[in-house]
Amino acid sequence: MLRTDDGVRLNAAHTPFARRRLPSDRARLHGVEAMNTGIVMAHGFTGSWRDRTARRIVHVLSGYGGVVAFDFRGHGRSGGETTVGDREILDLEAAVRHARVAGYSKIAVVGFSMGAAVAIRHAGLRGGVDAVVAVSAPARWYYRGTKPMRQVHWAIERPFGRLAARVVKRTRIARGDWNPIPMPPHEAAALISPTPLLIVHGDEDAFFPLDHAHQLYAGAREPKELWIEPGYGHAETAAPPELIRRIGKWISSNLL
Repeated sequence: MLRTDDGVRLNAAHTPFARRRLPSDRARLHGVEAMNTGIVMAHGFTGSWRDRTARRIVHVLSGYGGVVAFDFRGHGRSGGETTVGDREILDLEAAVRHARVAGYSKIAVVGFSMGAAVAIRHAGLRGGVDAVVAVSAPARWYYRGTKPMRQVHWAIERPFGRLAARVVKRTRIARGDWNPIPMPPHEAAALISPTPLLIVHGDEDAFFPLDHAHQLYAGAREPKELWIEPGYGHAETAAPPELIRRIGKWISSNLL
C-alpha cells in the first residue's frame, strides 16, 4: 500500500528488474543501469495494474528496470474516488516517491491514456523524474469528438453512468465539476524540459485522434520525440509487446 499526500491509500506492486543473459559489454552495461532504473506505470481510466494487459506490460518493462505499478484512486483496490486526471498527480507522486525509497536512482514514468495525461502534468508541475512516456494521451480536457469519449463523459457526468462504472469496472468516480480546472496536458508539456518526453499515439486510436499527439508535441520543448504507430489503437489493451520493448529501449537510451 502507498499513501498519497492527501491521505488516500493506493494498492500497488513492485516487480524487480528481471535479469536476462548479457552476452556483450554493452548489454552488461545495460544490466547495471537497469538495476538502478525504476519504471512507474500509470494505467488508463477504469484500468488496474492487476489487469492481464497491464501485467503483461509490466513483465516486458521489467527487462529494462524495476517496475512500480499501482491503481489510481477510485480504481480497483485503491481507496478514494477518481477525479479523472486532476488529483491523480498525487497518486503518481506517491509511486515515484516509493521508487526512490526502493533505491532507484533514475525514474521513468510510462502512462497510458488518463495515466499519460497524469504523467505529463506530474512531470511538468512537480518534476522529480528522469524520463516520461505518454501513450495515447489526451492533449486537452472535455474532448467529445468520438463516440468512445462521449460514452466516457456519460459515465463521469451521469449518476447511472457512475453507478455502471462502479459495478462493472470497479471504478468509483467523484461527483461534481473540477474547481479549479487543472492545467491541460498540452500546456503542462511545455514545462517538462529538460526531462526527455516520448509521445506515442496510434493512427487507429478510437478515443483521441492524432491531433492530440501533435498538439502535445507542439507544446513540448526539446528533448522530445513523437512516434505515430500504424495500426495501433488505444492504450494498454492495444499495445503489442514489440511496442513496449521499443519503449523500454527508449527509456534505457535516455537514462544512460
